[in-house]
Amino acid sequence: MAFCKACGVDVGGAAFCPKCGAGQGAVAPAATTAPTEGLQENVAGLLCYVLGWLTGLVFLLIDKRPFVKFHAAQSIVVFGALFVLRLIIFFMGWSGGLLAWGIIGILSILLLLVTLVMWILLMVKAYQHEQFRVPIAAGIADSLAK
Repeated sequence: MAFCKACGVDVGGAAFCPKCGAGQGAVAPAATTAPTEGLQENVAGLLCYVLGWLTGLVFLLIDKRPFVKFHAAQSIVVFGALFVLRLIIFFMGWSGGLLAWGIIGILSILLLLVTLVMWILLMVKAYQHEQFRVPIAAGIADSLAK
């Protein structure tokens, strides 16, 4: 007759105690499919885009995995370029007259929408572990990531 190791009840040949539920056999080893230390590649790739080029710069400097380095470099290129365009549009509107503010306003809204769509698309693709390549930026990102 076998007794529960935790509460002393007769368990017979059961693997778990019917009273307290404690396991009676040897503990099965934990699954070893993926390491638990550090961030997974897809999560790190997503985080490269969270704050635009700033998080891209951080991950480019601290992470050595090629997938993450590519997404970090692409984040720097894409959102750095969009940031520079936003500055140019701002200064064009600042130096222009009242008529320029209407055109600048439309350009600012369009640039904001493009930034938002790119931000969401790139984060989703990185999380899905896809290496989505933005046409001109991907080539520059490849050279930065090396």
